[in-house]
Amino acid sequence: QVQLVESGGGLVQAGGSLRLSCAASGRPLSRYTMGWFRQAPGKERDFVAAIISSGASTSYADSVKGRFTISRDNAKNTLYLQMNSLKAEDTAVYYCATSPNMYYTELSPGYYNAWGQGTQVTVSS
Repeated sequence: QVQLVESGGGLVQAGGSLRLSCAASGRPLSRYTMGWFRQAPGKERDFVAAIISSGASTSYADSVKGRFTISRDNAKNTLYLQMNSLKAEDTAVYYCATSPNMYYTELSPGYYNAWGQGTQVTVSS
């Protein structure tokens, strides 16, 4: 079983940037498509971005396109999310997750079978 630990969250002003990391242990990340999701209080967990196992293909939610970049370093067993031009509506707990469908950027949380504990991102306006 793979274990995931997110880090890099925090409080930032609108327009600022943060870089989230997701460190994996237990199994090599190269076996999985990886995704970032977020959940605001009282709302469902929403898709943010995904990247296939090789890193050759990515997908983004419309709300973050052009502002967020997902990347991975399989040698370091780590997933990243660079978040620029942050807005108040980006405030949420951010989770990383693994999907065994290693050649597809799955958008639904139901396709992911391992999750981190989440990291809080708060954007002040």
